[in-house]
Amino acid sequence: MSGMDHGVMAMPSMASTGMPGMPGMAGMPATATGEGLAAERDGYRLDSAATSLPAGQAVTYPFTITGPDGRPVTDFAEVQTKQLHFYAIRSDLTGYQHLHPTMAPDGTWTADLAPLEPGNWRLYASFTPNTGPRKGSEFVLSRTVTVPGQATAVPLPAATDSTTADGYTVAVRGELTAGTPAPLIVTISKDGRPVTDLQLYLDSYAHLSIVHEGDQALAHLHPVTPVNADHGGPTLTFYALLGEPGNWRSYLQFQTAGQLHTAALTLHVT
Repeated sequence: MSGMDHGVMAMPSMASTGMPGMPGMAGMPATATGEGLAAERDGYRLDSAATSLPAGQAVTYPFTITGPDGRPVTDFAEVQTKQLHFYAIRSDLTGYQHLHPTMAPDGTWTADLAPLEPGNWRLYASFTPNTGPRKGSEFVLSRTVTVPGQATAVPLPAATDSTTADGYTVAVRGELTAGTPAPLIVTISKDGRPVTDLQLYLDSYAHLSIVHEGDQALAHLHPVTPVNADHGGPTLTFYALLGEPGNWRSYLQFQTAGQLHTAALTLHVT
C-alpha cells in the first residue's frame, strides 16, 4: 500500500508495471508518504486520551484525527470502500486486528477491539483527507497503548512459504530484497484443490498486512489480479517494496461464502 517510506515503500503504479487495474486501485498514489510509526505528520495527528486498555474483554478505543487547523477532520475519502482503516497488533506481532471504526458527527472515531492480551500494543489509523491542504494524500499514523497484566511474549514463527487457516492452504512465492520491488505470488487451495470462489472483500480479493519485526512498520497491500465477480483465485499477485531487511509477519485476509479468513506467516527480507 502506498503510504510507507520508512522500511516500507509504495508498490509500483499500474502504469509502470503494465499490470491490469482493479476496483479500489485507480487513483492510488504511487509514491510513499509515511511509515505508520508516528502519531503526527504534516499537521495531521492521531489523538486519543487512552494510554491503556483493559485485558481480556472487548473494549472501545476512541480517537480523533486532528488536521493542520487544530480541529478534528470529518471529511475523509473512501479507500477500499471505507473512510478509515484501523489496525492493532501487539509488540510481538500477535493479536492482529483489522477494523473499520465508526465516526460521530464531531469527528470522534470509535474502534471496537476484540479482547486484548496483556502487553504493549500499536494501533494504526490509515486515512485520506477529502479536504484541506493534503487532500488526497494517504496517511498512516499510530499510537501505542499498554494492556496491564502478566505479558508473555510469543516467539515469532520461523519464515515459511505456506500456512493454513480454516482448512485453506496459503502458499507464497517470491524473493524479497530490501529496497527492491518484487512480486509476491499467493496461491490458495483447500483439500488439495485450487480455490476459485474468492469473493470481493472491501473491493479486493485479498488484503495483505505486513509488519516489520524490528520497529512494527506497517505495509498493507492489495493484489493487482483482475477482478471476475466472486470467482477469484487460486492465484493472486501482490507487489511489495520493503525498505528494511529482516523478518516481517504477514496477515492475509480473504473471503469465501461470506466468511472472512485470516492466514498468518512470516516472510524474510534479505
